[in-house]
This record gives sequence, structure tokens and C-alpha cells, in this order.
Amino acid sequence: MSGELFPLPAAEIAPGAVHVPGWLDTQEQLRLLAACREWAKPPAGLRTVRMPNGGQMSVRTVCLGWHWYPYGYARTVVDGDGAPVKPFPAPLGALARRAVAATLGEEEAARYEPDIALVNFYGHGARMGMHRDKEERSAAPVVSLSLGDTCTFRFGNTENRGRPWTDVELRSGDLFVFGGPSRFAHHGVPRTFPGTAEPVLGLRGRVNVTVRVGGFGNSDSSGGSGY
Repeated sequence: MSGELFPLPAAEIAPGAVHVPGWLDTQEQLRLLAACREWAKPPAGLRTVRMPNGGQMSVRTVCLGWHWYPYGYARTVVDGDGAPVKPFPAPLGALARRAVAATLGEEEAARYEPDIALVNFYGHGARMGMHRDKEERSAAPVVSLSLGDTCTFRFGNTENRGRPWTDVELRSGDLFVFGGPSRFAHHGVPRTFPGTAEPVLGLRGRVNVTVRVGGFGNSDSSGGSGY
């Protein structure tokens, strides 16, 4: 969708962290975006996250499978309308396994059983500070899919929020997977570029879908609905 004459190659940003430009084609992006719009509807829909210090995240979020809140997981939207979290869709799990196979290999994909997705919406001026995805009880890889506006994705180190880090431009359709020694690396989105989404998407802003393995034991959310 970016109009590149020659598609950019996949790149290993750090050990276990791989960026694949243009991994989702136009139709796959449209299908995933349509699903995100359905998931965002209440109950248990898109919400603004309030941090324990009283501040609010500029990114709005909806969760599937398990509900993330600062700093844990629950089966209901404990910091919102209290509704049960929407189920994790089996087709999204299949897509995530395909992503792991494409980046970290078939062996890693064969044991990848995701049961959580966080769908983040970046409106005008939204950003994400440096953080680690560490509330899960699993070191399985994180799969990140980008839709809409281009952003600067900052991928750092496992020790702290500071340097060294690498800034990567993520465009609509891009895939980023991080696992192994990079699974608990700090990362964030310091900037998005409004108006860079392809018109065919009908999207103003950026949507990021991150898929994870909770490792919380038996889950009744792995079936879910399609998209």
C-alpha cells in the first residue's frame, strides 16, 4: 500500500526482534480494520486508560481474551464498564502464528498459542511512552500489526528506558515481532504522522494490534469470533 517500487526487506532490529514491511496486503488490512471497529464497540469497548497516578494515556485501548489494566490482567473491564472482556478470536491467533513463522521460524510458531490482544488507537497527538510488556506470565513472542498512519516505533533495551534504542518507521501493513532475548525490551511510540494512512482504509489515525500469550493457565477465550 505504500507504493514502493521494490518492497523493503525484513530486518532484524535486535536479536529476536524482526520488522517486516508491508506484510499485510490491502485486503488483509481492510479485514483486520473492520474487525477492530467491531471490537471497539461497547460493552467492553474502546476506553481511555487511567494510570494509578491519575494521568490518562493518550492512546485508547480495547482488549480481547484478557483485559489489561495498569498493571495486570482481569476477565472483566475492571477499570471501565465492568463488562466481560471480549473473546480472543481464533482467526487472529492463526494470523499471529503465521507472523511468528515468517519471522522467528516454524518451530517457534508451532508452540505459539496466543490468547490476548490489545488494540490501541492513536488519534492526533497520541503517543506511547517507553515501557515493557511484562504483565504476562509467558516469554512467548509479541506480535505487532500496524494499520493507518505511519509512526516512529522506538525499540530499546531490556535494562532501562534510555539508550541504546533503534527508531523504526512502521507503516500500515507492517509487522513487528519481538521474542527471545528481546521479549522484554522497552519500546514506545514517540510520534505518529497524521494523514499518512492510505485513503482506501478510511482511517484517520493509527491502529496497532498486539498479540500475546498470557500464560495464566486454562482459558475459555481461545475460540472467539471470526473477522
